[in-house]
Amino acid sequence: MNAESSLAVSVNWQEQAQQYLVKGQYSKATSLYEDAISGSPEIKSYYWHLGLLYLLQGQEEEAQTTWLLGMSQAELEDLDQWTVELVQILEAEAKRRQEQADYQVAWVIRQHIRELNPSDINNLLQLIDLCIQLGTLTGEDLNSLEVIELLQSEPRVELNADLLVQVLQSLLNFLPFAPPTLEFAEACLPHAADRFQEFIDVMMLAAVKIHYIMKRPSVAIKLAKFCLQLRAENPEVFRQLAVFYQDIHEYDQGIAMAKQCYSLVHTQPEKVFATHIVLRGLMSAGGYWQEALAVNKEQQSLLSSLIEEQPMSLDPVTAERLFISTFFLPYFQDCPKQNRYIHNQIGLLCQANMQIYAREQLERYQQRKPLQRGGDTPTKPLKIGYLSHCMKRHSVGWLARWLFQYHNRERFEIHGYFIGYSPNRKDSLQSWFIEHVDQAHTFEANIFEIAEQIYQDEIDILVELDSITLDINCGLLPLKPAPLQVSWLGWDASGMPAIDYFIADPYVLPDEAQEYYTEKIWRLPQTYIAVDGFEVGVPTLRREQLDIPSDAVVYFSGQKGYKRHADAVHLQMRIIKEVPNSYFLIKGSADEESIKLFFTKIAEEEGVDSERLRFLPTVPSEAVHRANLGIADVVLDTYPYNGATTTLEVLWMGIPLVTRVGEQFAARNSYTMMVNAGITEGIAWTDEEYVEWGIRLGKDAALRQQISWKLKQSRQTAPLWNAKQFTQEMEKAYEQMWIKYFETNNS
Repeated sequence: MNAESSLAVSVNWQEQAQQYLVKGQYSKATSLYEDAISGSPEIKSYYWHLGLLYLLQGQEEEAQTTWLLGMSQAELEDLDQWTVELVQILEAEAKRRQEQADYQVAWVIRQHIRELNPSDINNLLQLIDLCIQLGTLTGEDLNSLEVIELLQSEPRVELNADLLVQVLQSLLNFLPFAPPTLEFAEACLPHAADRFQEFIDVMMLAAVKIHYIMKRPSVAIKLAKFCLQLRAENPEVFRQLAVFYQDIHEYDQGIAMAKQCYSLVHTQPEKVFATHIVLRGLMSAGGYWQEALAVNKEQQSLLSSLIEEQPMSLDPVTAERLFISTFFLPYFQDCPKQNRYIHNQIGLLCQANMQIYAREQLERYQQRKPLQRGGDTPTKPLKIGYLSHCMKRHSVGWLARWLFQYHNRERFEIHGYFIGYSPNRKDSLQSWFIEHVDQAHTFEANIFEIAEQIYQDEIDILVELDSITLDINCGLLPLKPAPLQVSWLGWDASGMPAIDYFIADPYVLPDEAQEYYTEKIWRLPQTYIAVDGFEVGVPTLRREQLDIPSDAVVYFSGQKGYKRHADAVHLQMRIIKEVPNSYFLIKGSADEESIKLFFTKIAEEEGVDSERLRFLPTVPSEAVHRANLGIADVVLDTYPYNGATTTLEVLWMGIPLVTRVGEQFAARNSYTMMVNAGITEGIAWTDEEYVEWGIRLGKDAALRQQISWKLKQSRQTAPLWNAKQFTQEMEKAYEQMWIKYFETNNS
């Protein structure tokens, strides 16, 4: 046999051996290599392949013995070269196994590569990724691999940057809270080089998820700060950091980060949203009223310029954010015609941009044909979808649950679209909602995924509960995934034309409101919300704890910092001044020091001794909060943004309430709730009446007792406390909406 023939035979049997390996016929491949070694013991690669075959058959000792036999009597130079050759063969098989999702075998092979070359950084990264795929990785594993030390070493190790980004992303998804994960993320920074934006994107995506869904803001903040080490002037990182800090009530930091973001942005849309984040911090803190007024004025100017400019090339993220940039307008002034004009114009602008971006998806959704459903045809119930991130322990969740409780499941098929859902969240109400829908769908934040699910479910009426409090909703609703879209409960109407109806009642909006709403106002006959009641715990607050005499008159106000309007606080202080032996309890999430200074300054201006003010901390339980309301004789509502859930809780506890009625939706919530509870005492139509009612209720104990009795009696008769009747009215509205739509589109 000549040399050429001998080579061909060699190649042929090795190809045959490889085919046996691929097919899992390891014993046949093993025989070929054993014969080859018998005939040519000097060819080292045969040992490497044979050892691999033993390894694949679970014979690890035989594999190692075979490799050692191949390396016996080797010179140092040969040993290094042969090790490289063996690692290359193992690496090739490990990659093949990973491509086939055979992660366990790949992991075994890579463990042997690690023994041969402990400092092979790419192999260690692959091992981390394999452990994640197998679901076995722990923080201890991450430490034992010593990959962090290698990433931190000098001079820097050479590595596969694509692999590093991939592993970082997988690690942040799989093991986000383990301290070694953050150490790993920080160790990656020196290796980012000119690909720093990829690393920022990965870490910020994880940070947003960790903050909003997993509720671990400290971890999110650390990741965001790592990103600033890669690029110190990154407006997006500052934007997210501002929100992270604001949400954990570190308001000074949150405001500073928001201002830094504003200083780094250049375009009009960016400036509008950056100003919104500054306002968010100032309003959440609750004590920066004058500065908030100035920023609000600047934002309104920016919004006017944006409306005039009408940009039509906004990306989805920018459009989503602009939707919510008008959120604070009703907190500053009760001027619905002006506020709604801005809401409507921004809603129209953002919707137009979203529809341009997602034209194909929108057109596909528009081609659907409406089906005849509902009415007395239980085999074809009307499909109602509820969309929200608040179907949990949240004000919206506490109120909406009664509708889900009483829905007629023969006439309606209920779908729930839960945004920002976390299965690890200990939230009994979230679990309750999941159990009280016919179909539950959970999502993180992909608007196109959510819209497609709604469309595939053939939802007839989509009811969104968040309005412009959630940018994700604002991004997907313009796509019209359901033929009819309705806003209810969460805030006020969003102003986007894609919303067909806004649920109201005869009181919460004045008669002329339709003039400045793009949505058709659908008024239920009595109330736009009703509940059967609230769970009430055991009170933890007593007057002596607050150094308040037992015969004192106690006024109470419990709202977020958002709602603390200086003009309304002046009115409240005038009430306190005129009622002897009265005290004012102030509660709600805000910056403790700034809110104290805010109230104390206004008290001083109105001639009220600050010793009559008490600032209460929040309590962890809603039931305890409601029980503690019993300490109050009179509750003073906020204006121009009233209470909503807080008002319902006060009325349920039978406590007299003073509210100032305005023109906008947010200034009429308490009014409609009081009317629907059978109470008119305490309803004020002017500032003067607000003060008069506050003083009268403080001085007249008999009147307070009379109101409390009426409220307790109303639990049996009032529309506000009849959730079953309310549900029937909502269902009737849904059916009428659908009949109207079906007839219009099939005429």
